Formats: sequence, structure tokens, C-alpha cells
Amino acid sequence: MLLNYINWDINPEIFGFWGLSIRYYGLLFAASFFFGYLIMQKIFKQEGLTIELLDKLTIYMALGTVLGARLGHCLFYQPDYYLSHPWEIIKIWHGGLASHGAAIGILISLYYFSKKNKKPYLWIIDRIAIVVALAGFFIRMGNLMNSEIYGNVTTLPWGFVFLRDGQTLPKHPTQIYEALSYLTIFVLLYSIYRKKGIQVKPGLLVGLFFSLLFTVRFFVEFIKEDQVRFEQGMSLNMGQWLSIPLVLLGLFLLYRSLKLKPSSK
Repeated sequence: MLLNYINWDINPEIFGFWGLSIRYYGLLFAASFFFGYLIMQKIFKQEGLTIELLDKLTIYMALGTVLGARLGHCLFYQPDYYLSHPWEIIKIWHGGLASHGAAIGILISLYYFSKKNKKPYLWIIDRIAIVVALAGFFIRMGNLMNSEIYGNVTTLPWGFVFLRDGQTLPKHPTQIYEALSYLTIFVLLYSIYRKKGIQVKPGLLVGLFFSLLFTVRFFVEFIKEDQVRFEQGMSLNMGQWLSIPLVLLGLFLLYRSLKLKPSSK
């Protein structure tokens, strides 16, 4: 009789040397920036913008993503610990990144980029939303390779037993659920951009991004294990509470885009 679950025992470390380790998560995180850069390069060339401007944007994106994701985890999920041990915040190699924090960090960093480089804010975040959706796919696959952020016990035939995390029962592979959802959102956004180009209405792409991606996140959280102890017994966990305002922001941007004329920039 075939087993109705998958034993998952992937070593998150690919290889190590000189006390350093190369891990799947790090490579997938780097891949999100690499492929995102290639896509943005095509967009910039299509719209007659310089690669120098793209390089500046990449720096702002990297800083906003890493700082936002790290501070988001520290302040949203473990504030007591990190506020009493502030030096631990910089130890990003110990793990702990939050997608909601990354979203906030990106929005802030791109706002400063738009002001400094005199580019419309909605123009920037519309196009960045495309590659951020793809990055979400890579990062969730990295979580799978780390055997982390999985779901509750399931009897479904694709349940994963995360052996490296000491699990003995099959769990929902919520990393895969989210990864495939984010990849689908990326395909949708990029397809719209390729069809509409510069005529895409300002706010449409980022509105779809926020409303779709964080709706997915909201519902997946119902079958995901609590990430921190204080979430136990909560009707909605921290990830869901943080998703609600971002979904509402997305719906607002979608509504607003319908009231605007197509962009000519």
C-alpha cells in the first residue's frame, strides 16, 4: 500500500567551507533579486529608462526588503525579546524575516526613491509589484527547503512529514500553497503589463498585488501552525491581522485606478 504522505528530510545546507555555509534559502533569496532585476531591465528598456536608474532602484529595493522584513519579524512577532536584546536584531543570519514587514519596508524605501529621482510613486510600485510577487515564490520555496512555516496536521495525500523539524505527522505544505499562488499572481501581473505596457492604469498592478497576495496569505493562515506562542488561542493570528490593512489598501488602489485615465508615462 502506498504511503499517503511525503517524508521531507532535505538538508537546508548545500555545502559549507571555512565556517560558512551555502543554503538553499540564501540561493533562492538571491535568485529573487536576480530574476527580478532581469524583468525590471526589460521594463526599463521598453520604457526608455536607463540601467543606472534601475541600479539605484535595486539598492533601495534591497535595503527596504531586508530591513523591513527583519524589523517586521522583530517588532510584530517577538517584540519583548528583541526590545530587551536589541543587538540580536542585526543577527539576520539566525533567521526571522516577515513578509508584511518587507511590504512596509519596500513601500517606504520606494517612496524616498520616487522623491529623490522624481518618478511617480504609483509608477514605481506598480512595476515593482510584478517582481515582488515572483520573489514571494522563491522565498516560500526557501522556507520549504528550511522545513519551516508549515501547516497543521493533514490527511491529504500530499501531506509532508518535516523530519528535520522533529515532526512525525504529515502537515499541510503551506509553503507550496503560497509559492504557487504567488507565482500565479506574478504571471497575471506580468501578463497585464505586457499587454497594456505604459497604458496600464496607475495603481492597477499594485492594487491587484496587495488584494490578491494578502488574501491568499489571510486564508492560508487558517491551516498554518502558529509562528509564535502568543498567537495560541487567537481567533486571527498576527499574519492575518497584518494582512487585512494590506488587502484593504489593495482594494482602494484598484478602485482608484478605475477612476483614472490610462497612464501616458
